[in-house]
Amino acid sequence: MQPTADFDPAHLARSLLRRSRQGALATLMAGTGDPYCSLVNLASHPDGSPILLISRLALHTKNVLADSRVSLMLDERAEGDPLEGARIMLAGQAEEVAEAGRELVRGRYLAAHPSAEAFVEFKDFSFFRIKPSSAHLVAGFGRIVDLKPAQFLTDLGGAEGLLEAEPGAVAHMNEDHREAMNLYATRLLGAESADWLCTGCDPDGMDMQAGRDTLRLDFPERVTTGTELRKMLVRLAGEARAKE
Repeated sequence: MQPTADFDPAHLARSLLRRSRQGALATLMAGTGDPYCSLVNLASHPDGSPILLISRLALHTKNVLADSRVSLMLDERAEGDPLEGARIMLAGQAEEVAEAGRELVRGRYLAAHPSAEAFVEFKDFSFFRIKPSSAHLVAGFGRIVDLKPAQFLTDLGGAEGLLEAEPGAVAHMNEDHREAMNLYATRLLGAESADWLCTGCDPDGMDMQAGRDTLRLDFPERVTTGTELRKMLVRLAGEARAKE
């Protein structure tokens, strides 16, 4: 089945990855290989790949440690019939995050799930990152597409400056520019006014959250440094203020 001409599957896949906060994780039972599915919370790495915080006491974690092959189903949680909304199934491997990368994923996960602060340092909990090998996107009739990782993950090449600046930029936006965050949400993205927070920035855009609601603000051009990010956010705030 071929997608319709107005359908941008890569953009929709990226949006689902960035906006999703829960998903169905499928693992293989250690010893038998039987399928096992569980509900997990997640956040996104700067490249868009899913981040999990899971306990070694959980069966799905034991399964992953025995066989890292997993699949993850995400959907947009639309009103009405859930089968009419978009969903994506990622296949790949779940790899435990090394100590060198823990601070980055910790900050991103806690921005998306602040309540995890209460147990993130428990000895049995670890961060895992799903590195996708493929994706299957279903978004309605004539909108069923298989995608490769390069089509839906963000290229972080040359963006070291942005990644270094991101924690400070997120804190700065949330502490000093909540009005701008609300303007982005209401005037650029058509969302309701709320206490919108920044949960992450990457070369392609910014992730926003208010309670259970999430948004993705795409940048018109790629940014790779903290200075470029600041200029882009100022520019978008100006565009938002100019809209009635």
